[in-house]
Amino acid sequence: MKNVTKSFKYVDYLWDDQKANALNDDQVKLFLYRSNLLGADLRITNYGGGNTSCKTIEKASLTNEDVEVMWVKGSGGDIGTLTRSGIAGLYTNRLRDLKNVYKGLDDEDRMVGLFNHCIYDLDSKAPSIDTPLHGLLPFAHIDHLHPDALIAVAAAKDSEKVTKEIWGDTMGWVPWQRPGFDLGLQLEKCLNENPGIRGIVLGSHGLFTWGDTSYECYINSLEVIEMASEYIENKIKENGSVFGGQKVQSLPKEARLEKAAQLMPLLRGLCSSENRMIGHFSDNDVVLEYINSNDLERLAPMGTSCPDHFLRTKIQPLVLTLDPNEDVSDAKAVLKKLEPAFEAYRQEYADYYNTCKKDNSPAMRDPNPVIIIYPGVGMFSFAKNKQTTRVASEFYINAINVMRGAEAISAYTSLPRQEAFDIEYWLLEEAKLQRMPKEQPLSRKVALVTGAGGGIGKAIADKLAAEGANVVLTDINEDRLKEAHATYKRDVSTYIACDVTNYESIQNAYKKACIEFGGVDIIVHSAGLAISKPIEETTQKDWDLLQNVLVKGQFELAKAGVEVMRMQNLGGNFICIASKNGLVSGPNNVGYGTAKAAQQHMSRLLAAELAADKIRVNTVNPDGVIVGSKIWEGAWAEGRAKAYGITVEELPMHYAKRNLLNEIIYPEDIANAVFTLVAILDKTTGNIINVDGGMSNAFVR
Repeated sequence: MKNVTKSFKYVDYLWDDQKANALNDDQVKLFLYRSNLLGADLRITNYGGGNTSCKTIEKASLTNEDVEVMWVKGSGGDIGTLTRSGIAGLYTNRLRDLKNVYKGLDDEDRMVGLFNHCIYDLDSKAPSIDTPLHGLLPFAHIDHLHPDALIAVAAAKDSEKVTKEIWGDTMGWVPWQRPGFDLGLQLEKCLNENPGIRGIVLGSHGLFTWGDTSYECYINSLEVIEMASEYIENKIKENGSVFGGQKVQSLPKEARLEKAAQLMPLLRGLCSSENRMIGHFSDNDVVLEYINSNDLERLAPMGTSCPDHFLRTKIQPLVLTLDPNEDVSDAKAVLKKLEPAFEAYRQEYADYYNTCKKDNSPAMRDPNPVIIIYPGVGMFSFAKNKQTTRVASEFYINAINVMRGAEAISAYTSLPRQEAFDIEYWLLEEAKLQRMPKEQPLSRKVALVTGAGGGIGKAIADKLAAEGANVVLTDINEDRLKEAHATYKRDVSTYIACDVTNYESIQNAYKKACIEFGGVDIIVHSAGLAISKPIEETTQKDWDLLQNVLVKGQFELAKAGVEVMRMQNLGGNFICIASKNGLVSGPNNVGYGTAKAAQQHMSRLLAAELAADKIRVNTVNPDGVIVGSKIWEGAWAEGRAKAYGITVEELPMHYAKRNLLNEIIYPEDIANAVFTLVAILDKTTGNIINVDGGMSNAFVR
């Protein structure tokens, strides 16, 4: 059948016939292609939400007989990025035979273990709890999605009636039930009682749709979602307003960002009372319409309805009572206002846990909020890493859309607290959390690195990011920053041009760190330059430039950084990248050597002053880092070669031969020293680590 391009208003039609035809009718590849298209539209399903499947005829591994195999998204996967390695392949008949041993709702956890007895493909990802929902339905291609519009229908008062009003007899409906084998039986029953339907709405949960081919399934899903979306928008037009209309006026965009940057370190510190968190900020139109509304006070405490939402956002947000025009520059005064709200939230969460827990419930998890709402300003989220906190924000935006639609239809309904608890603290969910890989050493940390456009600074940023940190790249050269930033995956880095001789520029860099990640934990002053001249050739301009970049830059960077760290109250690390030249009286080096010595002693002074705040200050002294180092480009290399009576080309070997180990020193060696100081030597401050291959005249003691 020739595909006809479809036009949709509320979802994106992304099917490309040329790409699909290139898959040569491979049904598994087409199922993966469809999955990726559906996952690319956050209105259809968010990261990690929903699952998709297809069924094919394969040869049984032992009998060589034709058997039906179901291929389905595995546990913990994401349909938007799904690949062959992320799916499970199961014998469909074996999965259906599990009906013969199922003993009822109390048997759900055991059934998940039995899925492994149905495995066809030994390279399968662990099957998810939703596997029987696909397996007990007969269709070749199935989508289980969490579109905002459909969950709005599913979460609306009189959801079943609304489903009938939108789709007539073409859609089935089943009431809310926790995912599992029995829900699969309910879908099967719904289909048997309503033959010929095109899909099923799951109360408070989501949507099931299907088709004979991957394309037909895709189109069916889009059409069903489009119909729900159009119905909701017509209802909103009839009502004339959403969320009871506007109560609070938003600040202008720049004022919102300024306020958020000021507040983020305080919020991060409060959210990190048990575990350090990474932050995210959102102030798009969807968020502002909701948080500024008259109905916020009523809707926010109700919590979210879809399990995929509240598993990532917690059952409800914390709404701040700060006025949007309130001055938040006085950190101590603002903290005094915020602390009671956080204490109340933690206590309410503990009450929720203690009221709903069972004898075998896992221990209570971190009681701090994930989503924090500041009317007039925006929405903050905090979680263990940037991806998790960004996704939490996206899921709450999905929840906002659900509330918006459900309220327009009739009235929004959320899950009862006990039902929500049973999902959040499900033993299977706990087992999934326990299977998560161990966090990296610098996970949950934010590092700001100056001079990160290349050379030593970029090597340091690379190392810290590789060990789990989020990195804020700063450099005076924005083009180099863009190139450096492009080398990292999403949710790892951000960048901002920064002149370390300008305090306002430094403050802007910290604001960027706060907006993007919530604050800063590690500061590395690697920005630098080198001027090698005898005293009679050293100009006032040379002297001032060295002092401004190396010494004043370090002072201003530390001053502004300490302010952020103290607001967080989480301690921190400040690393100065100095030089062997700060300890050794080398030739033709009065300006550079003096500046480096000042950096070293400033670090010692800061270490003594900041220890009470658990802020550790240490120094790394490189020497002879020629390969890959920016300062060896041009005049500095020529000056050093002249000082030693050799050519520029002979410098790398000259420096290698003069150290005790006869080793060439690379930027990566300096990065390893920084990592050691921030991740391993956690009781070290005021120290100097020489990374120079061993220079006896530079020994600290």
